This record gives sequence, C-alpha cells and structure tokens, in this order.
Amino acid sequence: MEIFANPDTWISLLTLTFMEVVLGIDNIVFISIIVARLPKEQQAKGRTIGLLLALVFRVILLLFISTIVQAKEPLFTLDLPFTDGELAVSWRDIILFAGGLFLLAKSTTEIHNKLEGEEEHHTTGKATTTLGKILIQIILIDIVFSFDSILTAVGLVDHVSIMIIAVIISMVIMLIFAKTISDFVNNRPTVKMLALSFLLLIGVMLVAEAFHVEIPKGYIYFAMFFSLMVEMLNSKLRKKTEPVHLRQSEIIDTE
Repeated sequence: MEIFANPDTWISLLTLTFMEVVLGIDNIVFISIIVARLPKEQQAKGRTIGLLLALVFRVILLLFISTIVQAKEPLFTLDLPFTDGELAVSWRDIILFAGGLFLLAKSTTEIHNKLEGEEEHHTTGKATTTLGKILIQIILIDIVFSFDSILTAVGLVDHVSIMIIAVIISMVIMLIFAKTISDFVNNRPTVKMLALSFLLLIGVMLVAEAFHVEIPKGYIYFAMFFSLMVEMLNSKLRKKTEPVHLRQSEIIDTE
C-alpha cells in the first residue's frame, strides 16, 4: 500500500499504538479487578475474553467511523446553572456520562467490599458471581472505553487501516501483559486500592467530559504513576523494617 511508503505513516502508527496501550491501561485494571471475583480456573479465560471483546468493539467502531464522528453532533440542549450558556448534549456525552456513572458505582462498591472484608470468599473459589455476569460488566465498560479510544484515534490518524492495525497491535501487547498486571494488582492489597482509586478518577473524568469539561488524561496517569512509585518504595521499606519489628517483639516476649 502506498500509505506505508510514507515515513509519516509509521510514525503515526507507533504514536497511535502507544496511545492505545496507555488508554487501555484503565481497561486492563478494570478487567483485572473484576475477574478476581471468579474462581481461579476461570480468571484467565475472563481476562482473555474481556480483552478480545474490547478488540472486537474497537474494530467494529472503526468500520463505522463516520457514524462515530457524527455521534458528537448535538441532539438537544440543556440550560444548566454551572455551564456557560446552554449545554449541547450528543450521543458521545450520553455514553460518557453513563459509563462514568457505571465506573464510579462499580469502583465504590469494590472499595466498600474490600474495606468491609466481603471479598475474602471470592478468593477461596466460592465466588458468588458467574463468568456471564462478569462478561456483561466488561462489555458495558468496553463500549465506553472503546468509544473514547476511537475518538482519540480519529484526532491522530486519517486512515482507518492504520487505526485498525494500531488497535490490534496494542491489544496483542495488552494480552501478553494482562496476567502480569492482574497478578501484580490483585496480590497487593494497597496497589489494588490504588487501582480502584484510579478507576474512580477515570469515572469522574468521563462524567466531566460529558459536561464538556476537559481534564487532561496526562494529569491522571501521572498522578497514578507517582502514587504507584511511592507505594513501591513503601513496599521495599516494609520488607526491610519488618524483620526488625519481629525481632523486637520476640525479645519482648522472652522478657
């Protein structure tokens, strides 16, 4: 194809692939947390199906790219007190608002269950949910994340074929590292709480975007990365200081 003879095409492909991987992090985190409610033997299957569904949704949306772009056209207007003038509401706004509320509700519920200790029975193989229920929730959030991801792709690349290739490459990368990320999140309670807080921020951002309040995603990703680095330092510090506390407690017991 002639477009691949142009060096700018490869730069666009690499840029878009990187952006799709970054934007897919929140999707992986959500899937990793939610499939943890399944029995151990079904978790890998749930992660794989969830990411494959995300790939399918993205490709389908790209094939209907003209319709997706039209989804930004206003359907009606609202006169809200906290907006400048009237708020033009489009299908994009409705989808982002619904997805943001769903993400806020789901993240809040997961945090509550974790704080109350109600998730313990999910790790013992006696999960009360099923793969079907988990996949329905994954599909709902995949639609929102895919929609947002495609709108970002439209702003970076003109050719649909480049968008599809970038989406496929990014999904392959995420499939390769999905288990590693999932184990890292679910085996560390404090990291899992950070991940849930990250999803809360994403939910707030989606709701804000529905009201045409743009929050740069870079701020949220940087805040999460910084928090994760601090947590990793705390983890190393705990490993160094824990034996000292154990020895001190043993000395006190013998006395």
